[in-house]
Amino acid sequence: MMLRLQQVTQSPEETVAFGRSLEDSLKPPAVVLLTGDLGAGKTTLVKGIAEGFHAAKQEDVTSPTFTLVHEYRGPSVTVYHIDLYRIETLRELDTLALDDLRAENSILLVEWGEKFERLRKDADAEIVIERAGETRRNIRVETRDPASPHAKV
Repeated sequence: MMLRLQQVTQSPEETVAFGRSLEDSLKPPAVVLLTGDLGAGKTTLVKGIAEGFHAAKQEDVTSPTFTLVHEYRGPSVTVYHIDLYRIETLRELDTLALDDLRAENSILLVEWGEKFERLRKDADAEIVIERAGETRRNIRVETRDPASPHAKV
């Protein structure tokens, strides 16, 4: 992975706005790992990404902690918000059939995907969110090296 973007946000609203701005950087089809501690702001960022792709209004985006997968259909992109926090084994992961969600117009935003080497290896990008205060967040967007065999342009 190579570093592509870095942003500091001071509030949840700024994190949503940054998510909206990622529309130009995240091109389908893509698998994007969202990495950060509990409460770091992963779902807040997804609110902006889904809104940026006109797939959902930010108030309609919620954490898929218990449902595991939320689907937001936009006019040209379908955003899947996936939470693997409660998934512990490869067998459990396989029951989600994430490969079936991959399509030319889909973006899979996967929370806790770093738990599974297969997902890390196949990811097109990783967004790392670190707390730097009560509402301040350091956000890094790392994309696959363009020279790699799975690279997207």
